[in-house]
Amino acid sequence: MFKQILVGIDGSEHSYRALEYARNLAEHYGAALCLLSAYRRTSDLLGYDDYEKLLSRRKAAGQLILDEARKRLGETGFTVEEELLEGPPADAILKAARIREVDLIVVGSRGRGALEGMVLGSVSSKVTQLATCPVMVIH
Repeated sequence: MFKQILVGIDGSEHSYRALEYARNLAEHYGAALCLLSAYRRTSDLLGYDDYEKLLSRRKAAGQLILDEARKRLGETGFTVEEELLEGPPADAILKAARIREVDLIVVGSRGRGALEGMVLGSVSSKVTQLATCPVMVIH
């Protein structure tokens, strides 16, 4: 049923719960699992003296989140890939899902940006509205 599953990881407990569900589904269906984390855009700071430092810090923070997700997964009998993308999380998830032609997106119901979610609309809400494949939202 599922061959490619994408899970959005932002370091929140909800995203790690989503990871656990995604892991169980990948094991059950023998699907590949893609761990995706996104970091805030830095392009608006291009040309500033500390641009490279800021970009490096944001990438490193995103990679730490992916590393923790890998650690929580432990040994697996299925393929696990990672994506670290720049930009708004919902847009990054939707873009990666489209390019990878995933069968399922798994996200947590709440991430780290709870205040931003109330003002701008949550990542899970945007993903469920715009995805072209099924989306599982984990509470």
